[in-house]
Amino acid sequence: MASEAQGAKEGGLEFHPMDQFIVKPLFGGDEIAWYTITNVTMWMALAVVGIIAMMVIGTSRRAMIPSRSQSIGELAYGFIYKMVEDVAGKDAVKFFPYIMTLFLFIVFANFLGLIPMSFTTTSHFAVTITLALLVFVTVTFVGFVKNGTAFLGLFWVSSAPLALRPILAVIEVISYFVRPVSHSIRLAGNVMAGHAVIKVFAGFAALAVVSPLSIVAITAMYGLEVLVAFIQAYVFTILTCVYLKDALHPSH
Repeated sequence: MASEAQGAKEGGLEFHPMDQFIVKPLFGGDEIAWYTITNVTMWMALAVVGIIAMMVIGTSRRAMIPSRSQSIGELAYGFIYKMVEDVAGKDAVKFFPYIMTLFLFIVFANFLGLIPMSFTTTSHFAVTITLALLVFVTVTFVGFVKNGTAFLGLFWVSSAPLALRPILAVIEVISYFVRPVSHSIRLAGNVMAGHAVIKVFAGFAALAVVSPLSIVAITAMYGLEVLVAFIQAYVFTILTCVYLKDALHPSH
């Protein structure tokens, strides 16, 4: 606070776009333990509450003329169900509840993060890596349970020349284990970058000379972030379906 005041006195501008991503305990001092309730856990809980409110409470009446929450819930249900069926196949429909839960959690977390003074949980790699590792472990487990050692055929490109197959197998193995990294970084990186840019523009809005331009830029970036919030949830979900398809049908 003192440095900010000093910067203001000197007519300068000082702001820290990455401060919005700091994990802070809500109660009990500054130390964080595994049981500490933080801003991350609070906004994750709010995302879960939002999902329950829409999918359970909002659709409980099942009216012939649906309410807004029921309409949104039905649209989300049909959208994800068709995605799972089209991408991973009809035999993947049994995993629909899991994939639907992933999609809704990411969507709600992303959109809650767009509320002023809120916290975007999906901007933290700890959250997105956990989601990606759950997908990776689930897909690998399903692949071996359903196919046994035939699941290893996913790494053997039988259509390639015999001399190249061992090299391609190594590449396929590496790319397979890199999946949770790319899966998680794509989501967290895009969300974090957008919020940081908005914070930078908001900082420049304090300068009278560029304030109108900053407000226009913030409005444009906010609109873009609304789109990104949905697109990144969609990308994470459809990649999950692609990985599930590889586990159910491991052949090149």
